[in-house]
Amino acid sequence: MLARLAFGRRRVLVTGGAGFLGSHLIDRLLERGDEVLCVDNLFTGDKANIDHLAGEPRFEFMRHDVCFPLFVEVDAIFNLACPASPIHYQHDPVQTTKTSVHGAINMLGLAKRLKVPIFQASTSEVYGDPAIHPQEESYWGNVNPIGIRSCYDEGKRCAETLFFDYHRQHGLEIKVARIFNTYGPRMHAADGRVVSNFIVQALQGEDITIFGDGSQTRSFCYVDDLVRGFLALMDTDPDVTGPINLGNPNEFTIRELAEKVLGKVGGKSKLVERPLPQDDPTQRKPDITKAREVLDWQPTIELDEGLDRTVAYFRKVVGE
Repeated sequence: MLARLAFGRRRVLVTGGAGFLGSHLIDRLLERGDEVLCVDNLFTGDKANIDHLAGEPRFEFMRHDVCFPLFVEVDAIFNLACPASPIHYQHDPVQTTKTSVHGAINMLGLAKRLKVPIFQASTSEVYGDPAIHPQEESYWGNVNPIGIRSCYDEGKRCAETLFFDYHRQHGLEIKVARIFNTYGPRMHAADGRVVSNFIVQALQGEDITIFGDGSQTRSFCYVDDLVRGFLALMDTDPDVTGPINLGNPNEFTIRELAEKVLGKVGGKSKLVERPLPQDDPTQRKPDITKAREVLDWQPTIELDEGLDRTVAYFRKVVGE
């Protein structure tokens, strides 16, 4: 467990804190009494995600790029900074790799100096287009190192390497989570991810774009469940390092997801097939045995309930 300061309150750094996941994590940290320093360069983050925290005395926002060193005093670090959707991370692939690698080096250096635990938001993309199903943490992956997704996939793999080398070489307390597809309110409406894409297209009466024939599978975890997993992992004993898969093991085809969204939104949108992008995984499903055993964690929010909440959010953002 993280040690409390003498006066009883932790100061927690969240990089990428104005993003989809980061802003939800910050809400939970504040609810449990922590102070939070949110760091974000707002490349894909949005201040609207944290506007509701204006005036909160235990919250502070700092605009900063983690590719450059940061000198602050905190008691724990959650490193979430990195574009996470193909549209965003392929926009500037060199910068994406820098964010994963230089960002990890800078945050690990800060954690080493302060002697505090650090959490890395890794990704199921480290498994690439997996040759085993479901994916367990011992699987080394099947990743194209020179493809159009490599900036993200290999950047996150290198970040994991750095985390474990800092742990072995410097005794740093690390926590590494491999995040599977996550959705919910505050997703970027134009981030190109499948849940937000389908909902926005349906709300706007556009055809719903399916890449390939829609038979490829994904497992969708609602954001509240995921953040609960983040906190459970960060609060484990120092000998628990991960990597630990965090995601929902219930598997759906992309076509099934599109049909669910259409049923909830209504309208006259049709399903339209487009060519499958390069290196797009055909299957993605987490083995969460380790999360169940080590963290006593598993998702509780089913896809239908989570989609209802997410559709309601996008109705306000996008309108009809």
